[in-house]
Amino acid sequence: MKLRPLYLLVSGLALALSLYAIFVWGFRYSIDFTGGVTVDYRFPSQQSPDSIKTALEAKKEEAPKSITQSAARTLQLKYGPEFNQEKAGKLGASLSQALGENPEIVRFESVGPALSQEILRKTYVAVAIASLGILLWVTYQFKSLKFGVSAILAMIHDSVALLGTFAALGHYMGVEVDILFVTAMLTILSFSVHDTIVVYDRVRESMRKHPGVPLYDLANKAVSETLVRSVNNSLTIIFMLFALFIMGGTTIKWFVAALLVGTVSGTYSSPFVAVPLLVTWEELEKWWRGKKR
Repeated sequence: MKLRPLYLLVSGLALALSLYAIFVWGFRYSIDFTGGVTVDYRFPSQQSPDSIKTALEAKKEEAPKSITQSAARTLQLKYGPEFNQEKAGKLGASLSQALGENPEIVRFESVGPALSQEILRKTYVAVAIASLGILLWVTYQFKSLKFGVSAILAMIHDSVALLGTFAALGHYMGVEVDILFVTAMLTILSFSVHDTIVVYDRVRESMRKHPGVPLYDLANKAVSETLVRSVNNSLTIIFMLFALFIMGGTTIKWFVAALLVGTVSGTYSSPFVAVPLLVTWEELEKWWRGKKR
């Protein structure tokens, strides 16, 4: 705990960079949030996004918002909400003429602006409900508001770090935020608090066994006893996610990346953000009581 200022400085710097990315660069929203059409074309032979882009330019067809590889010999094109199945059929014919092979439409999905706004609203509500539920439950279990608030602040730290990372990825690499990202973020919220509760439970156990011992010393003991277990547990998850990121398909690549970033951040925040905040709160509380006397 003597290194608390260093931990909080590192976290503060990470939060500052994340907030800069969020508010200056913003996010690249997928059609899940903006509305639009996703159409997948399967080709007889393997085609690259660049070859499709060249073929569309040659035929003077409308350029899609993005072209990605979704499966073997299958490319996914994303358009605005005005794109329809008739246009998709004509686009397939143009690609057939330009490439000399006839593509098959294997998926056509349309998300209207009204539905996308409903998804966005429900996303905010889901995060708010999850945060409130975690705050109340941790506060109830540990019989102290400072435990609940410190856990939530550590969770917010992980959320902002994840959001900032994807704002930067969107700015530099064109990565979009979609409904899978929301799923990853909610998963990471629970993982972050899960690890924090393990440390807090050890602090509570030590408080019962050693009444009168300062929280500063009990926190040091709790972190020392749980750190190796937390790191080993997280490494097993990180190895699996890294393998999925390298070997998995394009459709889940950035979902896995979000889980990977959140896992690393959550592993750090439990001992080095949540516990220092708890100890700092305790010391400020004692200082305030002494000042009032």
